[in-house]
This record gives sequence, C-alpha cells and structure tokens, in this order.
Amino acid sequence: MAGVFGLSTFDDTASWNDGTLKDTGDLRRKYNFGDRVSELNIAQDPFFRFVSKVAKKPTDDPEFKFTERRASYHKRYAYVTAHGVNSSVATTEASIAAGLLDQGDTYYFKMGTDYKSSGNITSISGQLATEITVGDANTAPAFFIPGQVVKINTRANNESSAFTIPTGYILVKVVSVTAVSTTHQILQTEIVKGEAAAKDLMFASATAAVGVTYDLTISDDLEPKRCYVVGSAHAQGSGYPETWKDQPFSTGFGLTQIWKTAMAMDNTTRATVLKYEPNEFARIWREKLIEHKFDIEQSLLFGSQGTVGGVNYTEGAVDFVTGYGNIFAGSGMGGSGAKTQDDFLDDMSQFLDPRYNNANATMFMVPTDTYNWLHKLSGYFSANVSKVADGSGGSSTALGRADFSIGNKKSIFGVDITQIYTPYGIMNVSRNIHLDGTEVKMLAVNMKHCAYRPLVGNGLNRDTAVYVGVQTLENSGVDRRVDLIQTEAGMEWQMPEAHAAWLKSVS
Repeated sequence: MAGVFGLSTFDDTASWNDGTLKDTGDLRRKYNFGDRVSELNIAQDPFFRFVSKVAKKPTDDPEFKFTERRASYHKRYAYVTAHGVNSSVATTEASIAAGLLDQGDTYYFKMGTDYKSSGNITSISGQLATEITVGDANTAPAFFIPGQVVKINTRANNESSAFTIPTGYILVKVVSVTAVSTTHQILQTEIVKGEAAAKDLMFASATAAVGVTYDLTISDDLEPKRCYVVGSAHAQGSGYPETWKDQPFSTGFGLTQIWKTAMAMDNTTRATVLKYEPNEFARIWREKLIEHKFDIEQSLLFGSQGTVGGVNYTEGAVDFVTGYGNIFAGSGMGGSGAKTQDDFLDDMSQFLDPRYNNANATMFMVPTDTYNWLHKLSGYFSANVSKVADGSGGSSTALGRADFSIGNKKSIFGVDITQIYTPYGIMNVSRNIHLDGTEVKMLAVNMKHCAYRPLVGNGLNRDTAVYVGVQTLENSGVDRRVDLIQTEAGMEWQMPEAHAAWLKSVS
C-alpha cells in the first residue's frame, strides 16, 4: 500500500546551539511570504503639529518672559455701590426718593469696579480662584474725571423683578472725584437727565443681589448694572480739562522642558539583514522619533508649569486653560446630559463677547465622544431650519437656511479638520485622541496667543537635536550604537480670554 507523504519531516537529530530541534521541512518551506507588510498608522500629535508649524517662536533663555496688553476702551465702566445727598454716601440700598434726581440737583455716588486698574485684568468665566470682585484692592475706577457725563440705569421703585431689567436711565455730570483708598471713587455729580418719581438704581452693594461675580453672563447679568462714560460736556472758554492715563500692561513667564528618548543596539544586531526592513536599527529609530513626538504632544496638553528639584516643566494647554481660561459646563457633550445646541451657542456668545474677548479660537480640539456629538447634531440643521414665505401670505414646507451646520473637511499639516459654520464664525474642529478619557469635552485654543518656544542660542539649536555615540559593553568588548533624541522647548500662553474649555462637570 502506497504511503501518503506530507510536508512534515523528522526533526534533526542534533539540536541547535539554543538547545531546540528544527524541523527541516519547515525550514525548507517559503510559506508564500509577500513583499509588503501592513502597518497601522494613527493620528499621533495634532496639537504639536500645529504649534510647531504655525506658532514656533524660538527663545534664547530657558525662562522666558512676555507682556500682555489689555486695552481700556471697553473698561471705562463702574458699579454704584452707595449713594447719598452728601459725600458720606450713606445709602446702600437701591431706592432714591422722589425729588432727589431733578435736573440741576447735586448728588453723590460711590463707584467701584471689578477689574484691576494695573493691567486691566478682569475675572475669567468659571475661575473662582482668580475672581476679581467690586471692592478688591487696586480696583478703584481710575478713569473718572470732572466734566464727564455718566449713564446710570434705573428701574421702577421697589420693583420685585431682578436687578437685570432696567426701565430707564439718568445722566449725571462729574463735578469732582474723591478717592476712597484703592477700592472706590466718590463722584460729586450734577443731574443732567433726571427722574421726578422715586427710582431704584441698578447698582452693586452688599445688600442687593449684585450678580457681579465670575460665572455670570456679561450681556445679561453684568451690563445692566454697569455705569458708562457717555462723553463729556464743558462750558465755552473753560480751558483744558483734566486727563487720565491707563496702565494696560501685565507680564507673564514660561519655562522650557527637556524631553529625551534614547535607543541602543549592538553592532552585531545592526549588521544583521532582516526581511521586509533589512535594517532593524533604522526601523526602531523611526519609531523612537514618533514616540518622542508623542511624548511632547502629551506634555503640551497636560503639562503643569513649575520647577521641581531643579527640573523645569512647561505649561500644557489643558492645565493652562482649565486654570486660567474660560470654563463652561460640558455635561451632555457626547455623554449623558442635556447639552443642546442652544446651550452651546450661549456659551460661545459669552466666550466671544466683544467687551471681553473678540479673538475666536482658531482650533477646537475634542475627544471622540464630543466629535461624534457635534456631527450628530444634525439636529443642528433640523433645529435651525425656518420656513420661507411662499408668496401667498403662507409659508412653504421647503427647507430654509441652516446657521449651524457641518461644512468642509480638510487636512492641515496632516491633521484632519472638520469645519462647522456657526453664527459666531467657523469652528475648526480636530479630533484629539489624547483627550479621550479626560474631563475635557472641548478645548478651544487661539493659536495667535500661544507659541511653541524651542531653546536656540549661541549657535545651538535644542529643537529636536540628535546625539550619536558608540559605547563598549562591559566585559564583552562589543561595541553598540547609542542614539539620543533631545528637545528643549516650552509653551507660551497669552490672553486667557482667548482660550476656553468645556468640562464634563464644573463644581
């Protein structure tokens, strides 16, 4: 009977130097190995790619300083904190009796504001720890001078409605200004546009629900209480008026951080030719370069600035924005909750209030669940479609225009960007997997107000330098190649108003 022959053969009688037996048949088989190998490519470092391409600004000192300037033209406002018929301004309630605000009457107002006169630094939405309130040191409104006309909002006397609903206003002309420490100014005024009936002032005091706090909407809650300068008025031939000067500058600093990634391989392994990629050293070196960039990306997102044990750490985007930037509730973005498009637009309205910040974020980085949430809101479209007139006085069922919709998709520096059209401009949204599993649901960064700062000076460039050496292994005499990738750089962050974060939960 004929035998059935298979591919297997007997093992070699002698073992190999590693103590194993090799099947000669298996050694002879080619297994139809192809000439290509599949490789998984992932999005590695979207934020690092952006800052290294569009926001690189070398520094020649590992501790670099920078200056911010906040203009004062939106900062000439104050709140009434007390008032009265004389300079003692004893009244701390809203009500003013009838007959005290007739045209030509003299009346006194105690004024305070909620930002620092030096640097024009104000509260940031959601940042309780750095809140600046009326009456804090160095918040006295420095801009009041005689001759100015000031508008003060009013409402009906003893009205039960909130302090955010003015029903009228008065105009007063500043006669003299008296400083009260560094916290307030007392204005002696002449009534220009008065009120005959008793009125309540829209004002801030310890006994009235002020609403001048860090987490309220400027347009809805703060503006009704603010008193603005509305020009000046002077008599003919009255000569030069007084003047004032602001101080809009403040300073900050950053630190460079050193990242190192090393690789070592003995020369025997380097000289061995392998299949697919013959040079194993070159393959691993290529992976180490990606690993190095990946580490920098993580640091530029989650790093916290400081010096510990002589080692510098640079400031990451998440740490900076959640510590100093605008914070909004992100519950419901891609998870359980009820965050709606309308809620999101309200946040954007506050974030981009021109009295506070007119610089929209140029990049919105989001984790996977928020990325999906944004695309699912094609409730974006259906919730924003309005019917159009059909010419007969009725309305048509034809679709109208969507003000909040997904637009183009494009690739910038190898990063996939989804453009979302909103009433507040185009959002450039990038999915960043580094944010998955964090408390951040959306990170808005204005690339004009941040910079990647590699250390460069005296002919040395520490922006991803490569060092090569050959070492001898102890007691073997075998040389090995040692390569080191080293980067020293830091992030500079300016204008906290120009950055924002939506968090899963806000305490």
